[in-house]
Amino acid sequence: MLTIYVCIGSACHLKGSYDVINGFQEQVKAQKLDGSISINAAFCLGHCTEAVSVKIDDEIHSVTPDIVEDFFNKEVLRRLD
Repeated sequence: MLTIYVCIGSACHLKGSYDVINGFQEQVKAQKLDGSISINAAFCLGHCTEAVSVKIDDEIHSVTPDIVEDFFNKEVLRRLD
């Protein structure tokens, strides 16, 4: 199972971390990947100036709510193959 961590610390919260989480959940549901991906909240991934921080496979990415679908298709789906 692929685990995605989304920071919900102060800076990320202000930049829309909950919208990012909801966007990932929508993508998982729409693409019927419920048993393949776990989305978890995390407190501070250490990249506050790049909020919203998302960690996948020990890589930290900056994801804003408006790019969730594109990020999911490019970065998340490739890790499932």
